[in-house]
Parts: sequence; C-alpha cells; structure tokens
Amino acid sequence: MLSQEQRAIIRATVPLLESGGEALITHFYRMMLSEYPQVRPLFNQAHQASGDQPRALANGVLMYARHIDQLDQLGDLVAKIVNKHVALQILPEHYPIVGACLLRAIAEVLGEEIATPEVISAWAAAYNQLADILIGAESGLYEQKAAAPGGWRGERTFVLAAKVQESSEITSFYFEPADKGPVLVAEPGQYIGMKLALDGEEVRRNYSLSALADNGQYRISVKREPGGRVSNYLHDHLQIGDSIQLFPPSGDFYLTASDKPLVLISGGVGITPTLAMLQAALQTERPVHFIHCARNGRAHAFRDWLDDLAKRHPQLKRFYCYAEDDGVSPPADKVGLLSEAQLAQWLPEQRDLDAYFLGPKGFMGAVKRHLKALGVPDGQSRYEFFGPAAALE
Repeated sequence: MLSQEQRAIIRATVPLLESGGEALITHFYRMMLSEYPQVRPLFNQAHQASGDQPRALANGVLMYARHIDQLDQLGDLVAKIVNKHVALQILPEHYPIVGACLLRAIAEVLGEEIATPEVISAWAAAYNQLADILIGAESGLYEQKAAAPGGWRGERTFVLAAKVQESSEITSFYFEPADKGPVLVAEPGQYIGMKLALDGEEVRRNYSLSALADNGQYRISVKREPGGRVSNYLHDHLQIGDSIQLFPPSGDFYLTASDKPLVLISGGVGITPTLAMLQAALQTERPVHFIHCARNGRAHAFRDWLDDLAKRHPQLKRFYCYAEDDGVSPPADKVGLLSEAQLAQWLPEQRDLDAYFLGPKGFMGAVKRHLKALGVPDGQSRYEFFGPAAALE
C-alpha cells in the first residue's frame, strides 16, 4: 500500500512523464532487452524499432500515474494488458526484471537531482502495487482457461492441417491439436499466442482468429509483411503437417450479445477478427452491415466467401471500398478512401447500433471520427489495435 507521501510524489512526476516519458521508456527497453535476453521473445522487435511499443508503455505508465489515487478510473486498460500478457504467457518471474529496469531508467534518465531516493522509493512501491494487480488478474485468467472444456495452460502442440491463400498477400493457416483433444472455444474476435524458434531464437506473436473455433480447429489469416520475420516464415516455410506451439485464446475485444444492428468495418488484414464476429452474428437474427476496405481487389481476402454468405443470409448487407481499381478484379462498391458521406450511406438508418472496427491506425482514426459525427454513441463504437495500443484522437 502506498503512503500518502508516495502518492503525492507519483502525482508530482506526471508532468515529467508527459514531456519525457517516451525517452525514458525507450531507454528502459534498450537496457532490458540487451541485459536480459530471456525476455526478448516477449517483445516484437518491429514494434520496438517503430517506436510503437515504447509509446504504448509510456502512455500506460502515464495513465497509471495520473490515476494513482483512483485506479478504478483506468477503465479497460488493465483488462487489455492482462489479456495481452496471458496470450504471450507473461509470468510472475518476469515482473522483477521489468521493475528493476524501470527504476534504473528513471534514475538514469531523470538524474539524481530529480530521481531522489524518495522518488525511486515511491515508484518502486507504485510498480509493486501494479505488478501485484496484474499478477493476480493474470493468475485467475490462466486458471480459468486451464479449467475450461478444451482448455490448457502454457504451450500446447498443434499441427498445421491446411494452408489456403486468400488474396495476393493474406494466407490462412488451420491448426489442429496434436493430441487430438478438444480445443478451448474462443470468443469471436479473440486472438491466440504463438511460440516459434527461428534461427535458434525464440519468438512469440499474437494473431487474431479468423473463424469460430467450433470445429476443433483454430484458423489465423496472416498478411505477409515486407521484412516481417514471422509472417514470412509462416508464408514461406510452415508446411502442412508441421508442428507449432500455441497458447490459449485471449483478448477483451470480442462480439457481445445484443439485438442492436451490428456494423463491422475493416481495413486490410483488419478483416480477420470480424470474420469470426460475422459467423457468430449470423447465428442470430440481428441485421449486419459488413464494410471492408482494401487496397484493390487482388488484396481483398474472403470476397467470394462473403458474397456467398450475403446470398444466403438476407440479414447481411456487405459493402466494399477499394483505394484503387486494379482493372482486373470485380469492381468495388466505391473506389477511393472511405469518407464520412459514404459511410453514412452504408450504415443502418438506426444509429443506435454496435460498431466494431479494425485496420491501420490512420484508417481507424478516420472511422472513429466518422462514426461519432454520424451519431453512433461512443460507448457502442469499439476497436482494437493489432500491435501496441495508441491514441486515435
């Protein structure tokens, strides 16, 4: 429990975090990843290089400091962190490493005039408090997944049962458990963690499930990223019959039960979790508007499957928007970027709806602004980042 004096010190450091938090966290990551190789597999190096991961953690630390007196005001931040940690199998023994490096970074970046013993002591107490919260929540979630039908804890061996090219850049991978046992049913929209050994080095990644896990399989649909270490390995080297280690499904972004009209909006590979959501929604009577934006028809995955669903389910309306016309693929409903005016035409007349959207950051920022301007309640406009969380404002 933090003392009042320690809380006051944490509050007093908020302006420093607002102005220099990203530099502090960048130093923290550089130190930790160089000195503690055992934690490197837990971090996507591409997100480190882009700065996305340091920015996300800096924002999280800042939010924690701002709400040190009212942790309940953190909203869904804790749930998002816990689910990401569980998907990657973060364990209690990882927390002391992070804590020690964070305190060192504070001391080295802020300097001894600011990072006094009292400041370091206050942040040590604050970190330990947060670690206890996360470890407790993660322990409960690990136990819940292990006890559920088809569930497990830690890694489990799966075998690649099928590999299907869905577009010029997206391929689907179907995994079945090597032990032939049942699998944990995931909520539509959740993701799984994956453990690989590449060139003698362990790496871990999260991938959204692109289909309901109701047939004993997990399907992910992966975009080949230029220079992407894992995506290129999956596309080029993983073959049918190969084994892979998977962690149980996780994630706090999933389709919730409702009788309101459902709108699913995706850009590029952001389509993947919306496919499972669509499958689940079509098992009910709620109307669904499915809006997908792609670079062009060749990059558009699952179009034939979606068109077939629309023919068989009158409750489903689907709309396609391509940034460009490749002159070969079937035409889209709109060529260009998704504008507010175009979205207004494709939304249900009733704006008391549930909207879920995913895609590149700029795309998501525009969709969020459009939905707000068109009268969709903020609490019914939901989104998730594939990588580290960022601000859409």
